[in-house]
Amino acid sequence: MCFRFQWYSTFKKGVLLMNYEFKSEMASDMNGLIEIKVATHHCESTYLDRAKSFDSFCAEHYPDADLVTKSIVLEWIKDALDSHTRNVAYTRVAFIRALAEYQKAIGKDPFIPPSGMLNGKTIFVPYIFTDDELEKFFHEADCNKSGTVFEQMKFCTYFRLTYTCGLRPQESRTLKRINVDLNSGEIRIVNSKWNRSRTVIMSDEMLTLARKYATKRDIKFPESEYFFPTNSGGLHTAAHMAYRFKKFYAASHPDIPKELLPAVRVYDLRHRFATAVLNKWLDEKIDINARLPYLQAYMGHKNISSTAYYIHLLPENLTKSAGVDWKHLNAMIPEVEPWEE
Repeated sequence: MCFRFQWYSTFKKGVLLMNYEFKSEMASDMNGLIEIKVATHHCESTYLDRAKSFDSFCAEHYPDADLVTKSIVLEWIKDALDSHTRNVAYTRVAFIRALAEYQKAIGKDPFIPPSGMLNGKTIFVPYIFTDDELEKFFHEADCNKSGTVFEQMKFCTYFRLTYTCGLRPQESRTLKRINVDLNSGEIRIVNSKWNRSRTVIMSDEMLTLARKYATKRDIKFPESEYFFPTNSGGLHTAAHMAYRFKKFYAASHPDIPKELLPAVRVYDLRHRFATAVLNKWLDEKIDINARLPYLQAYMGHKNISSTAYYIHLLPENLTKSAGVDWKHLNAMIPEVEPWEE
């Protein structure tokens, strides 16, 4: 049985972005799950990646299975622990729980993995770039000669905007020109995760770069609604932006084999932004507890606990600062799924 998954963007309803042909007997359920997740503003690329992996696994090992079972769960998780990392296993547990809960919601009787599977909380520790790494990364992005001159400037601007404004990669990737005020430097993020909207402000340097980029974009793609259009004027996929990001990062470490480099993501630019803001506040001896709500609003977090989580990523000498009330903050640190974006 084959099922063609038609993936539609919630930002432009009705525009086909991707086709993927699921092959397992659970194809229709995975399609239904992803449609719901995308419609409720979850990160589409992550769910699709997990669905593709699970679909291939089931097609090969359980070709007749149309329901999540305990044996399927255990074997898929064991494969992750044997061949990948514990974080990969965590992401698989999270996906298969979501799929099983979807099957139960539509009247089926699947095995739902317990929330405590793999012994406890699934705390994801992101990769935090050093100042030197960031400098080398953006140098490679600036010096990149592949593609047209416009493309070179587009990717430099995209990654800098994502970092300097602390945006989720999907927020900058799907940004529409109508929501960017190049006079005031205001960016309106509309209906992002949890269906929340907010306004962020570009720095003066970022605004100058954005204006230069927009001038070139308006000449080349005057009709495109996107701030960062593809060569056809459409919307870039998350996979393509991730590919570009990893390519620049690898090029910035020419002496290190690619297989030995850390597993970085575009999303790590947002993590670096948050920790940089906290570092600055600590350097200025500002009360972090009083400022966290401001950072929460700027980054679009639903709960302040998600913002407080970043304090745990600071260097040890900074976390001992008097500006951190650990008794208060430890009670707020959430359980964070590795793929929560």
